[in-house]
Amino acid sequence: MRIAESELIINGDGSIFHLHLRPEELADNVILVGDPGRVDMIAEYFDEKEFRHASREFVSVTGKYKGVRMTALSTGIGTDNIDIVMNELDALANIDFETREVKPVHRTLNVLRIGTSGAIQPEIPLGGFVFSHISVGCDGLMNWYADRDKISMLDIEEAFKAHTGWARHLPDPYFVKAGEKMSEKFRDCTYPGMTIAASGFYGPQGRVLRMPLAMPAMVDKFESFRFDGLKVTNFEMEGSAIAGIAAHLGHNAGTVCCIIAHRHHLRPIFISTANQTLTNIYLYLSIRIMNNSHKIKNPCFLKKQGFLLFFKMKNIVYFRIPESFVCSAVHCLCVYSVVPDKTAQNFS
Repeated sequence: MRIAESELIINGDGSIFHLHLRPEELADNVILVGDPGRVDMIAEYFDEKEFRHASREFVSVTGKYKGVRMTALSTGIGTDNIDIVMNELDALANIDFETREVKPVHRTLNVLRIGTSGAIQPEIPLGGFVFSHISVGCDGLMNWYADRDKISMLDIEEAFKAHTGWARHLPDPYFVKAGEKMSEKFRDCTYPGMTIAASGFYGPQGRVLRMPLAMPAMVDKFESFRFDGLKVTNFEMEGSAIAGIAAHLGHNAGTVCCIIAHRHHLRPIFISTANQTLTNIYLYLSIRIMNNSHKIKNPCFLKKQGFLLFFKMKNIVYFRIPESFVCSAVHCLCVYSVVPDKTAQNFS
């Protein structure tokens, strides 16, 4: 069936409407980041670069890392942007732009979101990595699509609503698994996550400035929820839409986040200086995992402790990076030298 011009919008240069990518410019391996500035940080590790496009918050670079073709793409913030990104990525892969018909052979994309996050459970360290094996969509996006119950883990969903006293005027949360192949890449080297994808940064994540919450005890309720050994681990704002749309459209997707804050009521902490130095480290390590180019015997990924040295002063954490350190992950081994962040404060 031909897809109408009002549904699939193709620019005059043959690129997809928002992303400004052409079908031939999209790699099978896609790394998503929120901040457009992080795309060029990723591209610095590419051995060669083929294309770079920028339109609004959507910046993309396609290139190769150790012979593997990858596309780095920024999404901006929120599941509404992810709805655009994931649908347009799938269109680039699986719709013929000449005939406007679905291609007869399905192309599967490997999509990894790399982000930052606040931990809910106290045992997850600052600087640790959480892979969202399950994403909890508190945003409501997938409720607009048919067959949402086929991708949601309904037993956990009902137990979660009962435990939290889910407000009746909020959209039903949905629980979606990450792609199994992507989960396996990160299983032994990250904290296993059941991650809340919130529809906002303040109220939807339990922050109060001048407006009270509809569910005042929501963070405590999230922290105390248990189901067959599973527990809610962290907050972020995009993963549920990535997992949900990927599950519907047949792609292998997941989200890994570096913890830069603790939201647990006993230890509220935020890393005020988590900027380029921090993001460079976890972007690089995740690229190595996606690449599959190196295997090691003892993956650890510093799972038990953060890879930064932290110093707590009045609930604000300052950090410095050792000039070199060894990080290992399930498919990589790398020694990474870091120029200490000039904005960070060092304490002995």
